[in-house]
Amino acid sequence: MTGTRRHLDFFAVSVLMVLCLGWGFQQIAIKLAAGDIAPTLQIGLRSAFAAFVLLLLLLRSEGLKLFSDGTLISGLVAGFMFALEFLFVGEGLAHTSASHMVVFLYTSPIFTALGMHFVHPDERLSRLQWAGIALAFAGVCIAFLDPSNSEGTSLYGDALALAAGAIWGFTTVVIRGSRLSEAPAVKTLFYQMAAAAIMLIVAAFMMGNGDMNWTPETTVNMAFQAVFIALASYLTWFWLLKRYLASRMATFVFITPLLGVLFGVLILDEVLSPSFVTGGLLVVAGIFLVSAKDLLNRRKSRRVSEAMDS
Repeated sequence: MTGTRRHLDFFAVSVLMVLCLGWGFQQIAIKLAAGDIAPTLQIGLRSAFAAFVLLLLLLRSEGLKLFSDGTLISGLVAGFMFALEFLFVGEGLAHTSASHMVVFLYTSPIFTALGMHFVHPDERLSRLQWAGIALAFAGVCIAFLDPSNSEGTSLYGDALALAAGAIWGFTTVVIRGSRLSEAPAVKTLFYQMAAAAIMLIVAAFMMGNGDMNWTPETTVNMAFQAVFIALASYLTWFWLLKRYLASRMATFVFITPLLGVLFGVLILDEVLSPSFVTGGLLVVAGIFLVSAKDLLNRRKSRRVSEAMDS
C-alpha cells in the first residue's frame, strides 16, 4: 500500500538525529551570538529569511490565491502565538542559561495535552497522562526552587522559558482545532515565521536591542539558524511525518532537551545544580508519560490493522 507510513529505517533515524542535534544546539547558537546581535533580533531575522523562502514556495504552488482557503484568521492567531513564544525565548535567554531554557521550553507537550483535554472530548487525559503531568509539575517546582541560584540563571528567565513552552503547547491546540490542521505544512509554517519576523524585529528595536555586529562567526551562526533551524529542519520534519510513523518519530523529541543541556555544559560551561538535574529529569519523564498514551494507542491500532489484513 503506497500511502502506508513506514517504520523508521536507517535513513530516517539518521535524519532525526541530525534534527535533534540541531534543535538541541539552537539555544546555544543564540547564546554564542548574543554579544553581537540580541537574541530576540536573531530569531526575528532568521524568521524573516524563512518566511521569504516559504512565501516563494507558496506562490509557486498556489499563486495569488494562497490566502483564499479560509486559513488567514487562524493563521494570524497561530502566527501571533508563535511570535510571542519566541519573544519569550529571546528575552528569556538574556536572563537564564541555555540549559534551563531548553528544559522548560520542551514542557510544551504537557500544555498541548491539557489544552486538548478541555477542547476535544475524544482526547481526554488518562490516569497515566495525569500522572505524567503531576510528575512534570513536580520537576518544574524542584527546578524553579533551586536554592543554589546558579550563575547566569534567574527565576525571571526561567519563568519566560516556561511561558514559551506553554504558548508553544497551546499553539498546537489552536492549529489542530482550526482549518490549519488541513492546510499544507508550508503554509502553517509561513504564517508563524512571517508573524515572528515582523513582531520580533519590531520588538527588538523598540527595546533598544537593534544593534548588529556582523563578524564572520556571527554570520555563520545566523546562516545556520536561518537555513537549518528556521527553514530546513521544520520542512524536513513535516516531510518525514508524511512517510514514517509519527509515534516512532515522537520518541526522538525527548532527546532534544537532553542534548541541549549537554551542549550547554560542554560549550558554554554552564553549571548544573543537583536540584535542576533532578527537576529536569522529572520533567522529561513526565512528558514521556503524557505522550505514552498516544504511542500505545497507535501501536495497538497498527496491530489490529495488521491482524485484519492477515
